[in-house]
Amino acid sequence: MPDSPFFIPLWPLFDKAVTTASGGRFVPSEFAFVPGETPMSTFPPVAAAIAVYYVVIFGGNFLFKKLGVKPLVLNGLFQIHNLFLTTLSLTLLVLMMEQLIPIIYNHGLFYAICSPNAWTQELVTLYYLNYLTKFTEFLDTVFLVVKQKKLTFLHTYHHGATALLCYTQLIGKTPISWVPISLNLGVHVVMYWYYFLAARGIRVWWKEWVTRFQIIQFILDLGFVYFATFHKLIYLYVPSARHILFVCSDCAGSMSAAYYGCAILSSYLVLFIAFYIDVYKRKGSRRSKRVKSVSGGVAAQVNEYVTASDRDSPAPETLRKRK
Repeated sequence: MPDSPFFIPLWPLFDKAVTTASGGRFVPSEFAFVPGETPMSTFPPVAAAIAVYYVVIFGGNFLFKKLGVKPLVLNGLFQIHNLFLTTLSLTLLVLMMEQLIPIIYNHGLFYAICSPNAWTQELVTLYYLNYLTKFTEFLDTVFLVVKQKKLTFLHTYHHGATALLCYTQLIGKTPISWVPISLNLGVHVVMYWYYFLAARGIRVWWKEWVTRFQIIQFILDLGFVYFATFHKLIYLYVPSARHILFVCSDCAGSMSAAYYGCAILSSYLVLFIAFYIDVYKRKGSRRSKRVKSVSGGVAAQVNEYVTASDRDSPAPETLRKRK
């Protein structure tokens, strides 16, 4: 397996492009995540950013309704936001695959998720950039607020918890990070592209599959994360059972990071399945009637986004249907 599975080495191109665009202030090939020195690498600023997010969205939502402010039409900005995020997600995903494919091919899957040597400089850089995008995604909710759409628990919880999750895994140095991150990036490529099309007034038949992809993502995430956590627990705390359970080595990463990963990802799976059942399976429910015709993405995010997009989009006779 060549070191460049896409035949052209993409990392050097990315390194040069980002270095040039940042004026040399950020050089991917020289990046190192150092707690206390790297921006957003300690808990206080992360907690502050998440707290500000909740204050802004809930406070803004309250003020908009209290003052009777009319909903703002920001369809152009909404399209740019989603096109940017789908492009960024695809870029990070391809760059991660370039790093991961040779690792898995040459050393195996267990090595890729548990060996400390799989915590490479290139992957850590991509993990960090993905982590920063989670704060950019807070704007998803801001669009809901200014368009005066309902804020659901799943939507608001998901954004804050995901930023925290990415932080805990960077601090915990978990090699398995690539599993949930790459799956999430793949879903985001489809999801934000769907938002973009909806904002353009383009109907698609596969909107329900975006939520299904999310659920599949979390099932796969938890399969890997539970396996790695179980492996680590047995190796550290039940050494007598190592040979019986075929546990031969530790799985790198801190125990606290493993707990956070299991807890947050498990909550996502439960909440997204509950949403999917409520919207797509309970056809008589009020929520299903309200969002069935317009929903289909990251759970509560999509039903509100598409509603807003439908309102701001061209008249029905101008809409195009994609099959």
